[in-house]
Amino acid sequence: MWDAIWVNGRLATMALEIHAAPYGAIEDGALAVDGGVIAWVGPRGDLPGAPETLARAVHDLDGRWLTPGLIDCHTHLVYGGDRAAEFEARLEGASYQDIAEAGGGILSTVAATRAASEDALFQAARPRLEALIAEGVTTVEIKSGYGLDLDNELKQLRVARALGAALPVTVKTTFLGAHALPPEFAGRAEAYIDAVVAMLAEVKASGLADALDAFCEKIAFSPAQTARVFEAARTHGLPVKLHADQLSDLGGAALAARFGALSADHLEYASAAGVAAMAEAGTVAVILPGAFYVLRETQPPPVDCFRQAGVPMALATDCNPGSAPVTSLLLMLNMGCTLFGLTPEQAFSGVTRHGARALGLGASHGTLEAGKAADFAVWDIARPAELAYRLGFNPLAYAVKDGVIGAN
Repeated sequence: MWDAIWVNGRLATMALEIHAAPYGAIEDGALAVDGGVIAWVGPRGDLPGAPETLARAVHDLDGRWLTPGLIDCHTHLVYGGDRAAEFEARLEGASYQDIAEAGGGILSTVAATRAASEDALFQAARPRLEALIAEGVTTVEIKSGYGLDLDNELKQLRVARALGAALPVTVKTTFLGAHALPPEFAGRAEAYIDAVVAMLAEVKASGLADALDAFCEKIAFSPAQTARVFEAARTHGLPVKLHADQLSDLGGAALAARFGALSADHLEYASAAGVAAMAEAGTVAVILPGAFYVLRETQPPPVDCFRQAGVPMALATDCNPGSAPVTSLLLMLNMGCTLFGLTPEQAFSGVTRHGARALGLGASHGTLEAGKAADFAVWDIARPAELAYRLGFNPLAYAVKDGVIGAN
């Protein structure tokens, strides 16, 4: 007997290689769960018996859509303070780069994060994560990067792990020590890169980080400095990802591809050569319309180039206090379509199958297939495109995490 089975609904499996319909849809589908894993999925007529003879619990979807749980593959959820004053300054004409060079931006969040206790950081981050979960998010990535020294980076990562233990969500953690130059290293970028490299042994030994990230940009670290960090990550067996080509083309996309990065993120200024390198390496393009919108950028990422090259595109909130104070992944679906020209199906792929791949979870998450995690969402919608179409609308009926139903 399976633990549970869901029937009388429509399934957007997102397993596009298996099911040819848009969204990998199965009309009048059924999905069974056993031991927190999807045990069976397909047309209800193909079930090997009556549902009540196959599972201990039978759930009637009543015509609703069932999809994979949503995946937010790029966030900075754990931080202290806020930067509303900088939002005002940008509206008065200051650029993101101006604010950073004046000591604001990331460094103001670093000061607030260093001053905050673990409990304070946890209590501040929890409602942000709960807002995502309330929209059907079942997996989220959380980066460090606001500590910029070993103790405070580990503090952030511990809080991220604690959030995953306390809430019905899978949390993947990323060490982002090379996010900005801390004030105590002003004018000594190479020395700080040495310090980040030195942190890696303890970060790895702690078991608190699943991957490593860096910010390769004129206001952050050069390609050569980033490569040093990536080489060290390789030594310690940490997968890498990269904030790449957000404000200028420094060849970040190609650099990420050279190191076999899981993803390159932002990418507004990525070149055709960088896109080709990503396609060859299998690196996912994570596009972040929330930051593009808040910073009032004018150059979108090269979405058509990604399409033509066959680069998978993920979507994420980039939730952070400065450039993307966003806690709605559903809103990112709409922005991905309206700002970047994605189709609703491409946008939804970006928060399911491609979001999973960007976290190295493609084998276990992101589609409705037997053997994958029983993480899914049930929606009161007539068609999946509604999830990208409506603004400020949350049609989640309920989510299921590891086979367990949770209330919206």
